[in-house]
Amino acid sequence: MSVHALLKLSHHRHTGRYRSHEYTSYIPLLVLLLIVGLALTITSVEALSPPPQSGSVALNGIMPQPAPAKAAVIVSPASGQQFTTSPVQVSGTCPPQTIVEVYKDNIFAGSSPCTNSGSFAFDIDLLIGQNTLIAKVYDALNQTGPDSNSVNVSYNVLPAQAAPLSTLSLGGAQLLLSTDGIYRGTFPGEQLNVPVSISGGTPPYAINTDWGDSTNTVLPRSNDTTFNIDHVYQKPGTYQIILQASDSEGLDAYLTVVAVVNGQTSAAVSSSLSNTSKNELLVLWPLYTTAATTVISFWLGERREKRIIGNHPLTLHLAR
Repeated sequence: MSVHALLKLSHHRHTGRYRSHEYTSYIPLLVLLLIVGLALTITSVEALSPPPQSGSVALNGIMPQPAPAKAAVIVSPASGQQFTTSPVQVSGTCPPQTIVEVYKDNIFAGSSPCTNSGSFAFDIDLLIGQNTLIAKVYDALNQTGPDSNSVNVSYNVLPAQAAPLSTLSLGGAQLLLSTDGIYRGTFPGEQLNVPVSISGGTPPYAINTDWGDSTNTVLPRSNDTTFNIDHVYQKPGTYQIILQASDSEGLDAYLTVVAVVNGQTSAAVSSSLSNTSKNELLVLWPLYTTAATTVISFWLGERREKRIIGNHPLTLHLAR
């Protein structure tokens, strides 16, 4: 028996009538194109907005408020304590949202932000001999509050049988660092300059700076003249800068200061971001135009095909 005898073929009857397309959905594509086009338009307007020009003035203000009415309280160390090593930790309570500065014999010793729970703690170097510690608090307007309680401690590096020194000697016996207590007014992307002075010790020196944003710098110094260290913060906030110095004789010095970085970007950063956005738009707009043209072309082509088929239906004749 032949294969043709085993197979029974049935012919589908073609009417030549147009059957609507079931697969291409142009409406979702058009909606997507409109959304993307709107987003690109908004981005273009923002990118083309002119950044602040040289000589323009950006105003940032803080509403006036009373100076802090509550003083910090030094809890540790206790008055009368004696130390044979330095630095020592100073801790206590303070009004939240203030910055605490500690002074030793009216010499700036270090600063730190007051925590939200109303406490502070940081290390300071002591002067050889007697030290009178006082803490001051400052608000965002740099207004100072009342002085804290006074704490008297002593730092004795001499053998036990020798009398402690009552005055400071910088003839190589002690290494000290000094700078300002708070650095304000810096913006993200701007360079912060911190002047640092070295007193005592024996050169050369090495200065290690922890900027409080997970970055460190080490700077060698051949003399004890005042010098600048600089850094660029990328985000606004209050940062604690920790300075550590050492000399050729193994003496160490320690200082903690606060840097306040304002909460908006500088004109230079805005300009850089604007240029980056413009470069991206130069690529995205042609791509968007090509995609939109392609979708519209396919849609018009399919409409034309439907119209032709609708006006000239096909009649198919199959031979039996």
